[in-house]
Amino acid sequence: MKRLRYQVAVSLDGFIAGPDGEYDWIVSDSSIDFGALFKEFDTAVMGRKTHEVLTAQGGSGTLTGLEVVVFSRSLPPKTAKGIRITKDDASGVVAALKKQPGRDIWLFGGGALFRSLLDAGLVDTVEVALIPVLLGSGIPLLPPGAPATLELFDRKVLPASGIVMLSYRVKARHARGARIRYIKARKHVARRTPSRRSTTGTPNSASKRAGKKRSARGTKSV
Repeated sequence: MKRLRYQVAVSLDGFIAGPDGEYDWIVSDSSIDFGALFKEFDTAVMGRKTHEVLTAQGGSGTLTGLEVVVFSRSLPPKTAKGIRITKDDASGVVAALKKQPGRDIWLFGGGALFRSLLDAGLVDTVEVALIPVLLGSGIPLLPPGAPATLELFDRKVLPASGIVMLSYRVKARHARGARIRYIKARKHVARRTPSRRSTTGTPNSASKRAGKKRSARGTKSV
């Protein structure tokens, strides 16, 4: 069965966006391979506000290589290439998607949709990119509700940006955890080993000193 994975960037004080949906606080890191990340999914589900953040960038709200499902009570239903907007119950739609063959489902946001699907027992993993910034206010990672116990499955620290990648599985789901496989390997520059030198100088000077000692011994024996 497909996993439903909540993959999101979050500030150190627990916000996934600023008060007005801002996301310019998310720092970039060249070691994150977004192409490899996207290949782990074939579907993305999101709420209206997240969809509007995408369309505000000038696009249609689609994501490369993914089928996007948007849940909204206010937007008119729509089906187009790569995207479907629906008023249907999110938990029912996602439960049906999970039974289909293919790659995992990306819970793209936001927090309210995460809460509803978590309460429905459909979220398998919670994977956060912890960004080293304090927003002070904004849209929380998860609105208030019932608690859920998580189990740490994988973690990676990105020294260049200070981002900490954390991958948890939802313990009650008994689901497979998700390894963090989309971080590029760090390149190691080989250090040149300095050549060994005689502690008494160059090889030539050592030979000269040895010759002088032999000459001195020969002179004394005459």
